[in-house]
Amino acid sequence: MLEAGGKGPRGKGLQPGFDTPAARAKSGLLVVGSFVILLFIIEVVNLLTFHSLNLTFGLRPRSPDGLLDIFTFPLLHANFGHLISNSFPLIIFGFLVLMSGLRVFLTTAALSWLGSGLVVWLIGDGGITVGASGLVFGFFAFLLVRGFFNRSWWQILLSAVLFMVYGGILFGILPTVAHFVSWQAHLGGALGGVAAAIVLRPRINRSRRDAPGV
Repeated sequence: MLEAGGKGPRGKGLQPGFDTPAARAKSGLLVVGSFVILLFIIEVVNLLTFHSLNLTFGLRPRSPDGLLDIFTFPLLHANFGHLISNSFPLIIFGFLVLMSGLRVFLTTAALSWLGSGLVVWLIGDGGITVGASGLVFGFFAFLLVRGFFNRSWWQILLSAVLFMVYGGILFGILPTVAHFVSWQAHLGGALGGVAAAIVLRPRINRSRRDAPGV
């Protein structure tokens, strides 16, 4: 991977500011914004087809066919109110994760998506589950714990601020509190976010770790 200001195979320097915070912020808004726009387009189609997409591609727990629905159910929503309630935290948390790089974002999104779907499939209440809230909880959980794995004081500070502002959503992983939503999707997404923080934590150089002190 080339660093900003480095030289490519032909010896040409990369464009200045290629990896600046401003460039990452612009790219982050573009990626997350495009995904949310896609969700709204899908919901328009869903509405025009009387939400038949939910019946076909919503996640059905413990159904053999439902395993494939793991890859589609976060793209669907019960209605526009449901989608809007997920969109704002998805943009905020997704953007903050993307500021750490596209690889971090994709890894966190993939594990949150998969974790949310698997938990719903395994212990869901039997109804059809749709919604991107598992991604929301995955991104949020990642942002809360990554600083402790990375040993980064500013990431820990950010997690403390996020917890004070948005920590109340964590009640959504409790079945006794979130009886009207899929707490299973929330729990699975959060577990996926924590898994992403573990997978993406900095690796300790073995030779440096084993070297004698001086």
